[in-house]
Amino acid sequence: MTLERVVFLDRDGVINRDSPDYVKSWSEFEFLPRSIEALVHLTLAGFSTIVITNQSVINRNMMSRKTLERIHDRMTTAVGLRGGEIKDIFFCPHLPENRCSCRKPKPGLIFRSQRAYQIDLAKTFMVGDSIKDIECAKNAGCGYSALVKTGNGKAAEKILSERNIYPDHVAEDLYEAVHWITSQQENK
Repeated sequence: MTLERVVFLDRDGVINRDSPDYVKSWSEFEFLPRSIEALVHLTLAGFSTIVITNQSVINRNMMSRKTLERIHDRMTTAVGLRGGEIKDIFFCPHLPENRCSCRKPKPGLIFRSQRAYQIDLAKTFMVGDSIKDIECAKNAGCGYSALVKTGNGKAAEKILSERNIYPDHVAEDLYEAVHWITSQQENK
């Protein structure tokens, strides 16, 4: 299967509220305002959405893979009931010190999705709320990156600027980022 119009999304801080204590159960998962509407808009505009997320909570033994799968199933079901679709979810369970190739900012998760769906990365978008997300997009060769100010985005914007790393767009939230993405495609 080949996907033509792809948007990679970070999860925590972009789709749902992030937590310094990690999101470890469905009861702790809370969609950010307008995030479901944004996902529906992407779907209706013909984009495939793939979630790319670090989930070290697994290797920290704070949550099982099964629980993470249940959270993701409920998240995709909630989005689906509103008319949106999350095509797939790729996650890294490793700790930062494991130095794996899949933990963002390394591009392993995006490369894995590229192999699964024959994606032309130069035409893709990556939306995140952290330095790691924007660096991951650049490391993978994504065509565009967008930073959202939800989650860690406000702090990340300042640090990225200090490092002379600039996303292609900065948005208040996922909803605004999605409207920028769809306008980019309309201008082509």
